[in-house]
Amino acid sequence: MRMFSHHDLIVIDAVARRGSFSKAAEELYKVPSAISYTVKSMEDKLGVLLFKRLHRKVQLTLAGEYFVEQARLLLKQMSEIKTQTQRVANGWQSSVSIALDNVVRETSVNQLVADFYQEFPDIELLLTMEVFNGVWDALVDGRADIAIGATAAVPITRGISYRAMGELSWDFVISAEHPLATHSAPLSEAQLIQYPSICLQDSARTLPKRTTWLLNNQRRLVVPNWHSAEQCFIAGLGIGLMPTHRATPLIKQGSLIKKRLMNEPKNSPCCLAWNEGIQAPAVKWLLTYLGDTEKLHAQWLS
Repeated sequence: MRMFSHHDLIVIDAVARRGSFSKAAEELYKVPSAISYTVKSMEDKLGVLLFKRLHRKVQLTLAGEYFVEQARLLLKQMSEIKTQTQRVANGWQSSVSIALDNVVRETSVNQLVADFYQEFPDIELLLTMEVFNGVWDALVDGRADIAIGATAAVPITRGISYRAMGELSWDFVISAEHPLATHSAPLSEAQLIQYPSICLQDSARTLPKRTTWLLNNQRRLVVPNWHSAEQCFIAGLGIGLMPTHRATPLIKQGSLIKKRLMNEPKNSPCCLAWNEGIQAPAVKWLLTYLGDTEKLHAQWLS
Protein backbone atom coordinates (compact mmCIF):
# COMPACT_ATOMS: atom_id res chain seq x y z
CA MET A 1 0.00 0.00 0.00
CA ARG A 2 1.31 3.43 -0.93
CA MET A 3 1.93 5.37 2.28
CA PHE A 4 2.05 8.91 0.91
CA SER A 5 2.95 10.86 -2.18
CA HIS A 6 4.77 14.11 -2.91
CA HIS A 7 1.36 15.79 -3.19
CA ASP A 8 0.33 14.44 0.22
CA LEU A 9 3.42 15.96 1.83
CA ILE A 10 2.76 19.29 0.14
CA VAL A 11 -0.77 19.32 1.58
CA ILE A 12 0.37 18.47 5.13
CA ASP A 13 3.05 21.18 4.98
CA ALA A 14 0.57 23.79 3.76
CA VAL A 15 -1.98 22.96 6.48
CA ALA A 16 0.74 23.10 9.15
CA ARG A 17 1.96 26.50 7.94
CA ARG A 18 -1.45 28.08 7.36
CA GLY A 19 -3.20 26.59 10.40
CA SER A 20 -6.47 25.69 8.64
CA PHE A 21 -7.81 23.55 5.83
CA SER A 22 -9.44 26.51 4.10
CA LYS A 23 -6.28 28.63 3.98
CA ALA A 24 -4.24 25.66 2.77
CA ALA A 25 -6.89 25.12 0.09
CA GLU A 26 -6.53 28.74 -1.06
CA GLU A 27 -2.76 28.38 -1.33
CA LEU A 28 -2.96 25.11 -3.27
CA TYR A 29 -5.94 26.17 -5.42
CA LYS A 30 -8.14 23.35 -4.14
CA VAL A 31 -11.43 23.09 -2.26
CA PRO A 32 -11.28 22.64 1.56
CA SER A 33 -12.95 19.25 1.35
CA ALA A 34 -10.09 17.92 -0.81
CA ILE A 35 -7.54 19.12 1.74
CA SER A 36 -9.54 17.62 4.62
CA TYR A 37 -9.82 14.32 2.75
CA THR A 38 -6.05 14.13 2.12
CA VAL A 39 -5.23 14.84 5.76
CA LYS A 40 -7.76 12.27 7.03
CA SER A 41 -6.43 9.68 4.60
CA MET A 42 -2.87 10.30 5.81
CA GLU A 43 -3.92 9.99 9.44
CA ASP A 44 -5.72 6.70 8.71
CA LYS A 45 -2.63 5.26 7.01
CA LEU A 46 -0.35 6.35 9.85
CA GLY A 47 -2.80 5.39 12.59
CA VAL A 48 -2.31 8.68 14.40
CA LEU A 49 -3.86 12.13 14.51
CA LEU A 50 -1.66 14.80 12.91
CA PHE A 51 -3.91 17.77 13.68
CA LYS A 52 -6.28 18.74 16.47
CA ARG A 53 -9.48 20.12 14.92
CA LEU A 54 -10.40 23.38 16.61
CA HIS A 55 -12.98 26.02 15.71
CA ARG A 56 -12.00 27.36 12.25
CA LYS A 57 -8.41 26.19 12.62
CA VAL A 58 -6.24 23.16 13.24
CA GLN A 59 -3.24 22.61 15.49
CA LEU A 60 -0.44 20.06 15.15
CA THR A 61 -0.30 17.21 17.64
CA LEU A 62 3.10 16.06 18.95
CA ALA A 63 3.03 13.29 16.36
CA GLY A 64 2.04 15.88 13.75
CA GLU A 65 4.97 18.12 14.64
CA TYR A 66 7.38 15.23 14.15
CA PHE A 67 5.75 14.16 10.90
CA VAL A 68 5.80 17.68 9.44
CA GLU A 69 9.49 18.05 10.33
CA GLN A 70 10.32 14.82 8.52
CA ALA A 71 7.99 15.63 5.63
CA ARG A 72 9.79 18.91 4.99
CA LEU A 73 13.13 17.09 4.94
CA LEU A 74 11.70 14.66 2.39
CA LEU A 75 10.35 17.49 0.24
CA LYS A 76 13.76 19.16 0.28
CA GLN A 77 15.49 15.91 -0.68
CA MET A 78 13.00 15.32 -3.50
CA SER A 79 13.66 18.80 -4.84
CA GLU A 80 17.42 18.29 -4.65
CA ILE A 81 17.20 14.93 -6.42
CA LYS A 82 15.22 16.51 -9.24
CA THR A 83 17.67 19.40 -9.57
CA GLN A 84 20.75 17.17 -9.46
CA THR A 85 19.27 14.75 -11.98
CA GLN A 86 18.57 17.59 -14.39
CA ARG A 87 22.12 18.89 -13.90
CA VAL A 88 23.62 15.47 -14.63
CA ALA A 89 21.53 15.27 -17.79
CA ASN A 90 23.00 18.64 -18.81
CA GLY A 91 26.60 17.56 -18.14
CA TRP A 92 26.85 18.92 -14.58
CA GLN A 93 29.59 17.62 -12.28
CA SER A 94 29.71 17.75 -8.49
CA SER A 95 33.42 18.60 -8.68
CA VAL A 96 36.13 19.67 -11.12
CA SER A 97 39.73 18.56 -10.64
CA ILE A 98 42.76 20.55 -11.81
CA ALA A 99 46.33 19.26 -11.85
CA LEU A 100 48.88 22.07 -11.56
CA ASP A 101 52.46 21.51 -12.61
CA ASN A 102 54.80 22.64 -9.85
CA VAL A 103 56.33 25.23 -12.20
CA VAL A 104 53.27 27.50 -12.36
CA ARG A 105 52.92 30.75 -10.45
CA GLU A 106 51.09 29.91 -7.23
CA THR A 107 49.78 33.47 -6.82
CA SER A 108 47.45 32.85 -9.77
CA VAL A 109 45.81 29.89 -8.04
CA ASN A 110 44.01 31.96 -5.39
CA GLN A 111 42.34 34.18 -7.98
CA LEU A 112 41.24 31.20 -10.04
CA VAL A 113 39.65 29.57 -6.98
CA ALA A 114 37.86 32.77 -5.94
CA ASP A 115 36.47 33.39 -9.43
CA PHE A 116 35.41 29.77 -9.87
CA TYR A 117 33.43 29.64 -6.62
CA GLN A 118 31.81 32.95 -7.48
CA GLU A 119 30.55 31.38 -10.71
CA PHE A 120 29.85 27.86 -9.38
CA PRO A 121 29.08 28.04 -5.63
CA ASP A 122 27.76 24.45 -5.56
CA ILE A 123 30.65 22.69 -7.32
CA GLU A 124 33.82 21.60 -5.54
CA LEU A 125 37.20 22.51 -7.00
CA LEU A 126 39.87 19.86 -6.40
CA LEU A 127 43.48 21.00 -6.87
CA THR A 128 46.58 18.81 -6.94
CA MET A 129 50.20 19.80 -7.45
CA GLU A 130 52.13 17.50 -9.77
CA VAL A 131 55.67 17.39 -11.16
CA PHE A 132 56.58 16.88 -14.83
CA ASN A 133 54.84 13.79 -16.28
CA GLY A 134 52.71 13.51 -13.15
CA VAL A 135 50.42 16.12 -14.74
CA TRP A 136 49.87 13.95 -17.81
CA ASP A 137 49.48 10.91 -15.58
CA ALA A 138 46.65 12.62 -13.71
CA LEU A 139 44.82 13.25 -16.99
CA VAL A 140 45.30 9.68 -18.21
CA ASP A 141 44.09 8.17 -14.92
CA GLY A 142 41.08 10.48 -14.78
CA ARG A 143 42.33 12.12 -11.57
CA ALA A 144 42.27 15.49 -13.31
CA ASP A 145 39.88 17.13 -15.77
CA ILE A 146 42.31 19.94 -16.62
CA ALA A 147 46.10 20.29 -16.36
CA ILE A 148 47.82 23.68 -16.15
CA GLY A 149 51.51 24.06 -16.98
CA ALA A 150 52.15 20.62 -18.47
CA THR A 151 55.71 20.70 -19.78
CA ALA A 152 57.70 19.06 -22.59
CA ALA A 153 56.27 17.04 -25.47
CA VAL A 154 52.80 15.59 -25.03
CA PRO A 155 53.39 11.94 -24.05
CA ILE A 156 49.79 11.02 -24.81
CA THR A 157 47.52 12.10 -27.63
CA ARG A 158 44.37 10.00 -27.55
CA GLY A 159 41.45 11.80 -25.94
CA ILE A 160 43.51 14.82 -24.87
CA SER A 161 43.26 18.36 -26.19
CA TYR A 162 45.76 21.08 -25.37
CA ARG A 163 46.45 24.78 -25.78
CA ALA A 164 49.94 26.30 -25.87
CA MET A 165 51.00 28.39 -22.88
CA GLY A 166 54.26 29.60 -24.38
CA GLU A 167 57.72 28.57 -23.26
CA LEU A 168 59.11 28.23 -19.75
CA SER A 169 62.64 29.61 -19.46
CA TRP A 170 65.23 28.18 -17.06
CA ASP A 171 68.13 29.74 -15.14
CA PHE A 172 71.15 27.78 -13.98
CA VAL A 173 71.65 28.84 -10.37
CA ILE A 174 73.97 28.21 -7.46
CA SER A 175 74.29 29.53 -3.93
CA ALA A 176 76.01 32.87 -3.48
CA GLU A 177 78.53 31.00 -1.28
CA HIS A 178 79.10 28.12 -3.71
CA PRO A 179 82.71 27.37 -4.84
CA LEU A 180 81.68 28.07 -8.46
CA ALA A 181 80.30 31.52 -7.58
CA THR A 182 83.56 33.31 -8.44
CA HIS A 183 83.87 31.81 -11.93
CA SER A 184 82.95 34.37 -14.60
CA ALA A 185 83.36 32.21 -17.72
CA PRO A 186 80.66 29.76 -18.83
CA LEU A 187 80.85 26.60 -16.74
CA SER A 188 81.87 23.31 -18.32
CA GLU A 189 80.55 19.84 -17.57
CA ALA A 190 83.87 18.95 -15.95
CA GLN A 191 83.36 21.76 -13.44
CA LEU A 192 79.72 20.91 -12.80
CA ILE A 193 79.73 17.13 -12.49
CA GLN A 194 81.46 17.09 -9.09
CA TYR A 195 78.41 18.74 -7.45
CA PRO A 196 74.97 17.11 -6.95
CA SER A 197 72.18 18.18 -9.29
CA ILE A 198 69.07 19.29 -7.44
CA CYS A 199 66.17 17.51 -9.16
CA LEU A 200 62.44 17.36 -8.53
CA GLN A 201 60.85 13.94 -8.12
CA ASP A 202 58.54 13.32 -11.08
CA SER A 203 55.10 12.45 -9.64
CA ALA A 204 54.10 10.21 -12.59
CA ARG A 205 52.70 6.84 -11.55
CA THR A 206 52.58 5.03 -14.88
CA LEU A 207 54.27 7.27 -17.47
CA PRO A 208 58.09 7.47 -17.67
CA LYS A 209 59.62 9.89 -15.18
CA ARG A 210 61.65 12.93 -16.27
CA THR A 211 64.49 14.86 -14.67
CA THR A 212 65.03 18.62 -14.64
CA TRP A 213 68.73 18.65 -15.52
CA LEU A 214 71.36 15.99 -14.98
CA LEU A 215 74.79 15.22 -16.43
CA ASN A 216 75.99 11.67 -17.11
CA ASN A 217 77.19 9.98 -13.92
CA GLN A 218 76.24 13.02 -11.80
CA ARG A 219 74.77 12.52 -8.32
CA ARG A 220 71.23 13.72 -7.69
CA LEU A 221 69.62 15.46 -4.76
CA VAL A 222 65.94 14.62 -5.27
CA VAL A 223 63.31 16.90 -3.68
CA PRO A 224 59.48 16.86 -3.86
CA ASN A 225 58.80 20.44 -4.98
CA TRP A 226 60.32 23.83 -5.84
CA HIS A 227 59.95 25.13 -2.29
CA SER A 228 62.30 22.40 -1.07
CA ALA A 229 64.57 22.90 -4.08
CA GLU A 230 64.96 26.62 -3.34
CA GLN A 231 66.12 25.91 0.20
CA CYS A 232 68.65 23.37 -1.05
CA PHE A 233 69.99 25.79 -3.68
CA ILE A 234 70.32 28.60 -1.13
CA ALA A 235 72.09 26.27 1.33
CA GLY A 236 74.61 25.33 -1.36
CA LEU A 237 73.69 21.66 -1.28
CA GLY A 238 73.65 21.32 -5.04
CA ILE A 239 73.39 23.02 -8.42
CA GLY A 240 70.90 22.96 -11.26
CA LEU A 241 68.11 24.66 -13.15
CA MET A 242 65.21 26.66 -11.77
CA PRO A 243 62.28 28.28 -13.64
CA THR A 244 63.22 31.88 -14.38
CA HIS A 245 60.14 33.32 -12.68
CA ARG A 246 61.06 31.49 -9.45
CA ALA A 247 64.78 32.18 -9.66
CA THR A 248 64.59 35.92 -10.41
CA PRO A 249 63.43 37.10 -6.93
CA LEU A 250 66.10 34.96 -5.22
CA ILE A 251 68.78 36.29 -7.55
CA LYS A 252 67.70 39.89 -6.91
CA GLN A 253 67.89 39.44 -3.15
CA GLY A 254 71.35 37.88 -3.43
CA SER A 255 70.45 34.38 -2.21
CA LEU A 256 71.31 32.79 -5.57
CA ILE A 257 73.60 33.57 -8.47
CA LYS A 258 72.75 32.89 -12.09
CA LYS A 259 75.63 31.33 -14.02
CA ARG A 260 76.22 30.74 -17.72
CA LEU A 261 76.84 27.24 -19.09
CA MET A 262 78.76 26.12 -22.13
CA ASN A 263 75.63 24.22 -23.08
CA GLU A 264 72.80 26.58 -22.19
CA PRO A 265 69.44 24.98 -21.26
CA LYS A 266 66.63 25.13 -23.77
CA ASN A 267 63.23 26.57 -23.00
CA SER A 268 60.39 24.13 -22.27
CA PRO A 269 57.10 24.41 -24.16
CA CYS A 270 54.17 24.37 -21.74
CA CYS A 271 50.50 23.82 -22.33
CA LEU A 272 47.03 23.72 -20.87
CA ALA A 273 45.55 20.25 -21.40
CA TRP A 274 42.17 18.63 -20.77
CA ASN A 275 40.18 15.48 -21.40
CA GLU A 276 38.13 15.80 -24.59
CA GLY A 277 35.33 13.63 -23.25
CA ILE A 278 34.45 16.02 -20.42
CA GLN A 279 31.94 18.62 -21.60
CA ALA A 280 30.65 19.80 -18.24
CA PRO A 281 29.70 23.51 -18.10
CA ALA A 282 32.21 24.16 -15.30
CA VAL A 283 35.07 22.69 -17.37
CA LYS A 284 34.04 24.72 -20.42
CA TRP A 285 33.92 27.84 -18.28
CA LEU A 286 37.41 27.18 -16.94
CA LEU A 287 38.85 26.69 -20.43
CA THR A 288 37.37 30.04 -21.48
CA TYR A 289 38.44 31.72 -18.24
CA LEU A 290 42.05 30.59 -18.58
CA GLY A 291 42.24 32.28 -21.96
CA ASP A 292 44.60 32.12 -24.91
CA THR A 293 48.34 31.46 -25.07
CA GLU A 294 49.32 35.04 -24.25
CA LYS A 295 47.10 35.25 -21.18
CA LEU A 296 48.13 31.81 -19.96
CA HIS A 297 51.83 32.64 -20.22
CA ALA A 298 51.46 36.00 -18.49
CA GLN A 299 49.45 34.66 -15.55
CA TRP A 300 51.11 31.30 -14.93
CA LEU A 301 54.67 31.27 -16.29
CA SER A 302 56.14 34.78 -16.30
